[in-house]
Amino acid sequence: MASPSTSSLCITALLLVVVSWATSASARNFYQDFDVTWGDGRAQILNNGDLLTLSLDKASGSGFQSKNEYLFGKIDMQLKLVPGNSAGTVTAYYLSSNGSTWDEIDFEFLGNLSGDPYILHTNVFSQGKGNREQQFYLWFDPTADFHTYSILWNPQRIIFSVDGTPIREFKNAESMGVPFPKSQPMRIFSSLWNADDWATRGGLVKTDWTQAPFTASYRNFNADNACVWSSGSSSCASSSSSSSSDGNAWLSEELDSTSQERLKWVQSNYMIYNYCTDAKRFPQGLPPECTMS
Repeated sequence: MASPSTSSLCITALLLVVVSWATSASARNFYQDFDVTWGDGRAQILNNGDLLTLSLDKASGSGFQSKNEYLFGKIDMQLKLVPGNSAGTVTAYYLSSNGSTWDEIDFEFLGNLSGDPYILHTNVFSQGKGNREQQFYLWFDPTADFHTYSILWNPQRIIFSVDGTPIREFKNAESMGVPFPKSQPMRIFSSLWNADDWATRGGLVKTDWTQAPFTASYRNFNADNACVWSSGSSSCASSSSSSSSDGNAWLSEELDSTSQERLKWVQSNYMIYNYCTDAKRFPQGLPPECTMS
């Protein structure tokens, strides 16, 4: 018969095995979730899959994409952007489908001269049509540390958030004849590339290659609340009517009153461009979704 101390050691060891198994089962890493797709060694997965870096030099940028396709999801990624003089560079992080009538949900970070703020550029494409840009400054230095950039995409709306604060909502306006991304599964893509013909002050400021390589870093990807699309079927229940009970409450999530106030705060203080107020660009009238509250 084992002594009490021996029994305690056995139980402790068993608990450690169970905890270790649960941790490894739930932990995600970039090796599991993503493929490096271009850059000839400029994209690197480090720290046992916990960190991914993209680099850009005069010869090439780099990029990666998710192994999975998703049809709706709540997706988080932490990014730390290119520091210093990042003028001319673009770090893109987005969801996109394939084909000539693709859907796409974009975060793009437009670099700038040292000391000048990054511009966060957002856009939504549906059936190959975009032109729905909203641009923002951020209320922090996105190069000093990692920050969480999130996309909530469900059948009713798309919400862009930064560190849990919503910055943009694109509602389903199919009732007004506006296509909404809801039938084409999308992969997650990210790339770091040179766009000095347009990215900074309309292309007036060029990339300073003496500062290369430029590097952006990624960690803590989370798509636990997302519908993986595989072989023509979704990992989520087909009906969202029981969404709150089956763990898919995000499929019908909307902004509560507190989140709506935070959205208004961002748009009042940090939005620098909104296609819905650009009457010169749309002389025939603003797009119909712009009339939605």
